[in-house]
Amino acid sequence: MGSNILVVTGGGRYADPWHPLAETSARAADVLREAGHAVTVTDDVDARLASLADPADNVDLLVLNVGAGRTPEERAVVQASDEREPQPLSDADAATRDGLLTHVGRGRPVLALHVSSTTFGYMPEWESILGGIWVRGTSMHPPYSLARIDVATDAHPITAGIHDFELNDERYSKLRVSPRSEQLAWHEFEGGRHPVLWAHRHGDAHIVYDALGHDAASYDSPEHRAILRNAADWLLGEPQPAAASDRR
Repeated sequence: MGSNILVVTGGGRYADPWHPLAETSARAADVLREAGHAVTVTDDVDARLASLADPADNVDLLVLNVGAGRTPEERAVVQASDEREPQPLSDADAATRDGLLTHVGRGRPVLALHVSSTTFGYMPEWESILGGIWVRGTSMHPPYSLARIDVATDAHPITAGIHDFELNDERYSKLRVSPRSEQLAWHEFEGGRHPVLWAHRHGDAHIVYDALGHDAASYDSPEHRAILRNAADWLLGEPQPAAASDRR
């Protein structure tokens, strides 16, 4: 083990007022460190993602826990209008996009958490990389509450030994998910079954999206921590445990 994991957490324009991203990124990083990985956390989103284009970059796994990627002024425009005219890429947008595309183009994996399905509105490739997306005006979540999560137990290394569980969290609903994504966990809402965990492939890169993780309480769940450990191990090509016991 001992892989080099970079956790990029929402800072600057990637922060948002609804998610304690520094806190949840710290909890996720702790889980990964306990599994034996070297983990670095940064909130300098644009600069660090842009640096992934460097041929000397040595990030084995990129973990994204970032907000929408808009300035306060851009958020006001979006909130005031149902439609937004495409804008030309700024230098920061272009460099960030190039770094992320270079990372996945090298076949390196990405683990995206919770609100990261709403981000990178300037990057049309993000939906195809992630294998799904939050669609403004369609996607939603019911009020934060105790949530029951149905798991495809043992259907994939990520869910090995993990059974249905409950945790306090937001339940993202009505996401637009690619039929090529392998759905691994769901919640039920308004008569529908909504995925909260999937594995996906983009070119040679393996991707996992975990829609859980609104706040630190989500990481109090032993099952959620096991999902995070197993996802990282699978993305890094390392063996998963026979059972997803809590190893705190």
